[in-house]
Amino acid sequence: MRGLKNVSTSFCLTGLVACAQPGAIDEINDPYEEQNRKMHELNKAVDQAVLKPVAQAYSDVVPDPMEDAVSNFANNLGMPSNVMNHLAQGEVGFAIESTGIFLVNSTVGLGGLVDVAGWNSQYAHATDFGETLAKWGLGEGAYVELPLLGPSTGRATLGKVLDRVTNPLSGLTAEQESIATAAKIGEVLSDRVEYGDVIDQTLYQSADSYSQARLFYLQSRRNQLGYQFEDEDALFEELYGSE
Repeated sequence: MRGLKNVSTSFCLTGLVACAQPGAIDEINDPYEEQNRKMHELNKAVDQAVLKPVAQAYSDVVPDPMEDAVSNFANNLGMPSNVMNHLAQGEVGFAIESTGIFLVNSTVGLGGLVDVAGWNSQYAHATDFGETLAKWGLGEGAYVELPLLGPSTGRATLGKVLDRVTNPLSGLTAEQESIATAAKIGEVLSDRVEYGDVIDQTLYQSADSYSQARLFYLQSRRNQLGYQFEDEDALFEELYGSE
């Protein structure tokens, strides 16, 4: 039943992508702006009331080494999916590199708690199914703001669903899944604190936070896919670089 729901969602999202294609690299395709703005305001309210204060409390209470370990563990859990997407894109070199990092950190790094590969300046080239779909020729689709997840596009949203469905670690037990989910939440909280100044500036200090977040997201995502923008903000590329 769960699989059928995921498949049906994928078909719906494919329709969203097919029905709305950007006409130019720098064009903003936002036919659902009215609904998106409402979702943006809801996401801002959740950030202000829940995510921001909880993230700050998490950072204040949890020692930095433990916080880093949780983020390392969460990042390592995503490595098998990273490998699979590189293979799907024909990037065998990146797939081998990510496999090596995963094996080293999963063994010597105590299950990924310690980023041993990073000590030797070995970092994986991040990718996702949204990028795989782009490499396969699927159009970007319309801009959308997702509940809690924030900025996205039709293609990127479909990619999120497929990343979930095809994750090599999707066969985890309920207990293992709970641990993985807790680690991912910890990573999100750490990121909210690390990028706090930039996020606050965009959400609470700009004249139109919706347009600002949309612009930075689309620029950084398109840049990741190979397009270049003269005014690209490197910090936002790091913040939104993987969907």
